[in-house]
Amino acid sequence: MEHDFWRQRWAANQIGFHEKDGNKLLLRHFDAIELPEGSRYFVPLCGKTGDIAKLLIKGYRVVGVELVEEAIRQLFDELGVAPEMTDVDPFKRYSAEDIEIFVGDVFALTADILGPVDAVYDRAALVAFPAEMRKRYTAHLAEITNRARQMLITFEYDQSDMDGPPFNVHEDEVIDHYASGYDIDLVRRKVIPQGLKGEVAANETVWLLTPKDT
Repeated sequence: MEHDFWRQRWAANQIGFHEKDGNKLLLRHFDAIELPEGSRYFVPLCGKTGDIAKLLIKGYRVVGVELVEEAIRQLFDELGVAPEMTDVDPFKRYSAEDIEIFVGDVFALTADILGPVDAVYDRAALVAFPAEMRKRYTAHLAEITNRARQMLITFEYDQSDMDGPPFNVHEDEVIDHYASGYDIDLVRRKVIPQGLKGEVAANETVWLLTPKDT
């Protein structure tokens, strides 16, 4: 998507994708990744998701990347934490104890800037990209995280019934993107009771991606 699209959505407060209290499927299946406290989670396209607060409460460290700076200002306000702001070219970094967020384009993020991560939590990134960008995104994510394990949440619906984002990402596409580098396990497939955005019948699906031995 064009950068201006997301900036306009935040400026107009059109953030129906935001889950203030965190994603219920993350909370229900959190232990599937099996990481000890102090592990470092990467949350791409994080916005101000309430999942970050949940990860911090559970004793994890969080690093994220987000295009829209206003979202990160609001995130730290809602956490009740005053961030330190530094420039890490080409990003602005907001940081505090156990959390750092890079403001900028995820495709400009490198492994050196990101630092080592133990797991990725992708609730809103893959599904935010149109089809022609998803292959690039998944390859980039694997590269900068050294194929860290992932919890991935996707939506399955008839794309002809609604424009994204979030976009439809069916099981076959998940396998196409990740099977070469990860073992893929379906953790949960849940019907969204009111439909996606209250408009179309859809499933919300949780995947666990475990890096294959090399």
